[in-house]
Amino acid sequence: MSIFVERRRPAFTPDLLLRVVLAWAMISALLLVTNLAAILAYRFPDPDDTLRLIQVRDLIAGQSWFDVTQYRIDAANGGVAMHWSRLVDLPIAALILLLKGMVGPDAAEMTALIAIPLLTFGVALLLAGRIAWRLLGDEAAGFACLAMALSVPVIEQLRPMRIDHHGWQIVCALAVMNALMARRPIFGGWIAGLVMAIWLAISIEGLPLVAAICGITAIRWLRDRHESAWFVGTMQGLAAGSLGVFALTRGFGDLAQHCDAISPVHIGTFVIGAFAATGMARLEPLPRFAQLAGFGLIAGLGFVTLQSFAPACTTGAFSQLDPLAHAFWYTGVGEGLSVWDQTLDVALQVVIPPMVALVACVKLAGRSGGWLRGWWHDYALVLLAAFAVSLFVVRAGAVAGALSAVPLGWQVREWLRSARNRRRPAKRALVMAGMALALLPAMPLTLLTLARPAQASIGSVAGPRVSACRIGDSADLLNALPPGEILAPLDIGPQLLLETHHSVVATGHHRGGAGMHTAIAAFLGNPEAARTALAKRGTRYIALCPDLAEPARYLAAAPEGFMADLLDHRAPAWLDPVSVDGSGRLEIYRIRD
Repeated sequence: MSIFVERRRPAFTPDLLLRVVLAWAMISALLLVTNLAAILAYRFPDPDDTLRLIQVRDLIAGQSWFDVTQYRIDAANGGVAMHWSRLVDLPIAALILLLKGMVGPDAAEMTALIAIPLLTFGVALLLAGRIAWRLLGDEAAGFACLAMALSVPVIEQLRPMRIDHHGWQIVCALAVMNALMARRPIFGGWIAGLVMAIWLAISIEGLPLVAAICGITAIRWLRDRHESAWFVGTMQGLAAGSLGVFALTRGFGDLAQHCDAISPVHIGTFVIGAFAATGMARLEPLPRFAQLAGFGLIAGLGFVTLQSFAPACTTGAFSQLDPLAHAFWYTGVGEGLSVWDQTLDVALQVVIPPMVALVACVKLAGRSGGWLRGWWHDYALVLLAAFAVSLFVVRAGAVAGALSAVPLGWQVREWLRSARNRRRPAKRALVMAGMALALLPAMPLTLLTLARPAQASIGSVAGPRVSACRIGDSADLLNALPPGEILAPLDIGPQLLLETHHSVVATGHHRGGAGMHTAIAAFLGNPEAARTALAKRGTRYIALCPDLAEPARYLAAAPEGFMADLLDHRAPAWLDPVSVDGSGRLEIYRIRD
């Protein structure tokens, strides 16, 4: 049975917009309620969100658009040049500037922290809903929005206060898939290439998927030589877009070959690919083996270019990370690790929906004909690539989850139809249970966890304790001290920068490897070694939250180290306590001259 839906619809219709807006409004209201405590406490989901706001504040305060250096991180060495894109700062800064004259800077900032992630979520819903609406029908579009709303990896990146770049990666992935539906290959290819250029400028983590999508457009050419414009347009758009975005957001003051951001070597690779693709198209018709050889040559030229001008980049952006920082910071960043390093509930949420969605894509391809069959094959391949990436870097599960929403929307519709046609209540319940588990795979574990407190109260096992450390509560005390550098655990560094006028030795950001090494080594070593290292830098203060995970890692690794002494309130004589009351709040020491 064909499921073809008339493709020649306008880009958007009032009906589609109404469906998406209603879904967005309901989901946004739920997200506001569930995140209200964090909003009121000014508690960011991740230190990256905190540092993103600091970067926006610096931009508004007059720091150059082309300068993304954080001068209060490792100030002794000139600060840390971040790899983040101003593209993500732009909507946040624009909304703050728009509102601060009407409601004041604090209210404008809070509004941006809430509104920008939710608006990003709205754009993502619209893009996913549009794919389902054009190819599967109105009802499936609504269910696709539902599937996205129930995807925990997606919602984690699009909830209030989550202002870092991961939400925009989701939007870019969905925008590319919309471009691949275009009726004119050259137009669709150029749009896809331009969007991928923006995607890579926002985060180079998208490179594996960008490569996969370029491969998909090459497959379209192999399937039909009249579809060569897909590959040519995509490569041209990627090359031109990357060069343009680089010039507009980075300028030409930094032409170093960075591995964690788009650099001249990457742009050169894209330009070579664009010229080669254009040349191949001019030579058509080509035999199949010549086409395959041409694609292999383009890939080979890209690798040779990267290996020749930036060999370190062939082993990954974190390959040059300081060993101490890798051991005590990188391996503790759960979202950057593989699925096998996660708890079972997290792993299920990342793995199950894409797997179900892949099966749905296969069914859709089998029930379709003509160009639509090829489209679902292409979609399945992109989703498979996103799923594969998420297995090794779990935060990439957000993109895989968003892409899964479209075929899952169709599958939910089919399950509901099947359930309505079941006469026996038991079979109907079984279908509904399977649907619930596909959309919320961690639900059984969640229910089991909710059942545990009643059992635990019988025994002697205490439940988890909420941290008593609120840096904002100590901000006035810290700001009353003369400006100076603070040695602090990496995870609280951004919050100290946000709340105070001080600088910090390091935060958990890989370009600040030298400062990270200094901070970690100081906490692991003996007090005298720490004193010597800090005296060379001119560090004036030490601050820590004693009940967080990072100090506990240092204590476990070095039971006789400097952090162990601080946690045991055995501070050396060269430290003067400023606020150390043993309550679990932020503890502050002044270093004696």
